[in-house]
Amino acid sequence: MLLSVEHLDKSYKTGRRSSTQVLHDISLSVNQGDALGLVGESGSGKSTIAKCLLRLIKPEQGRIVYDGIDVVQARGADLRRFRREVQMVFQDPYGSLNPRMSVGELIGEGLLVHRLAATAAARRERVAEMMQMVGLNPADMDRYPRSFSGGQRQRIAIARALVIGPRILVCDEPVAALDVSVQAQVINLLQDLQRQLNLAIIFVAHDLAVVRHLCESIVVLHKGRIVETGDRNAIFDAPQDPYTRALIAAVPTPDPQVARAHRASRRHSPATQA
Repeated sequence: MLLSVEHLDKSYKTGRRSSTQVLHDISLSVNQGDALGLVGESGSGKSTIAKCLLRLIKPEQGRIVYDGIDVVQARGADLRRFRREVQMVFQDPYGSLNPRMSVGELIGEGLLVHRLAATAAARRERVAEMMQMVGLNPADMDRYPRSFSGGQRQRIAIARALVIGPRILVCDEPVAALDVSVQAQVINLLQDLQRQLNLAIIFVAHDLAVVRHLCESIVVLHKGRIVETGDRNAIFDAPQDPYTRALIAAVPTPDPQVARAHRASRRHSPATQA
């Protein structure tokens, strides 16, 4: 087991003496190379789980164990290894990139922080390799984020997360702010990268159709609780919980034009730029 979450509880303060519990007894796991989808409407707790996994916030109860490391209690070398091997891609491709840094600086920053490139030349070489891997032109590494489309910016964010060689990629609704046709290209890119790099992906989304395309296993969340979990085909073909059935019923019937765009992007991914 690469990552396990055991009986996680989390509350947020709503006043000086009051709080609201947003996670209730959450347990889940992911193996190397797996893709796990966390699905639920806004307020279901899925993004809070992602933040707990990255140690951006601390749960009140429960354990998070990554490859033998107690994440909540980790210090020193264990914490440094965890920070390098578990990376996040955020939802907003416009707000998550520093506009004052060039693309090369943004992608290469992790190499500096973790001391993974001895020279500036080695750093640029690694950045160029990652840009090519996500379907961007390495010749553009000295340009700034404002010069790129939303889909391209999310590819920059993915390259930034992957440049230091993580084993787990946590994606917090990474395509929610993108057009539907661009969403398909980014999802296909993530799928290709998962296979190529043997990545574990934890994919947070409210869109079951997106999760079904990418993830082998699905966890359905409602009001901070897991209401259903299982293989994607079992979830879609025989949902057990009424909330899961309601989510599936809300999935729109694909538009023929969107379906054609999806198939075309699949043929050209990852080289086609979004």
